[in-house]
Amino acid sequence: MRRQQSGAGIRLLIGLAIAAFSLFSYFSSSQYNEVTGENQYISLSPQQEIRLGLEAVPSLVQEFGGALNNREVQDAIDEIGFDLVNNSFAATQPWDYEFTVLDSDILNAFALPGGPMFITTEMLNQLDTVDEVAGVLAHEIVHVVARHGAQRIAQGNLANGLVGAVSVASGDANATQTAAMVSQLITLQYGRDDEIESDQLGVCIMLQAGYDPMGMIGVQETLRDARGAGGGQPEFFSTHPDPENRLQRIQEIINNPEQCP
Repeated sequence: MRRQQSGAGIRLLIGLAIAAFSLFSYFSSSQYNEVTGENQYISLSPQQEIRLGLEAVPSLVQEFGGALNNREVQDAIDEIGFDLVNNSFAATQPWDYEFTVLDSDILNAFALPGGPMFITTEMLNQLDTVDEVAGVLAHEIVHVVARHGAQRIAQGNLANGLVGAVSVASGDANATQTAAMVSQLITLQYGRDDEIESDQLGVCIMLQAGYDPMGMIGVQETLRDARGAGGGQPEFFSTHPDPENRLQRIQEIINNPEQCP
């Protein structure tokens, strides 16, 4: 009995030490982001973030079936993407911007930490105007400049550390599973907040670069229709909030451009 109590006490102490270290590491990594005007908890330097994103590009491109072998389409996306970057607040940021069209029938667009951004041919097929394409790319540019990827990595590391602490301290698989589920919900919620922020600041990028911000509204309406038809929604809507919930936020920033950085 004493041995069992002693073992439980040691596990508790180790678990508390892991939790304390995870919390200290997270909350001591605060960095100010001049784009969002917020202090973020990020453990990566910009150089590390860029390197991490670039290292992930080849495997991700392969996962989606490869880059589109159509120079005309790729050049058009590059032109819109770099027009948005070079004529907005994104130009003042140190990221290694790159745009890639993926030859994929999955409805999606996403960004990696540090600058690589992707849009699938299925997403392009759903868009009707240059302004709608600009809306998608501006949204992804914000993910990069707002450092959402690096922020999620730090949150994931914290969540993993706390889950590990619960596992060690309790020796209970059920408690560990419950803690893991809670941590996933927390990081998912942060991700949804990131999407709203990317919509709003994406409108700012569009305005500064001379695109019609109503293109962002058009994107959300297209996505709403795709969700209703069931096309591609398991991939895209697993991380993106319901388009209907985003339209009002987008319209607010269109009506109040003075809120842009």
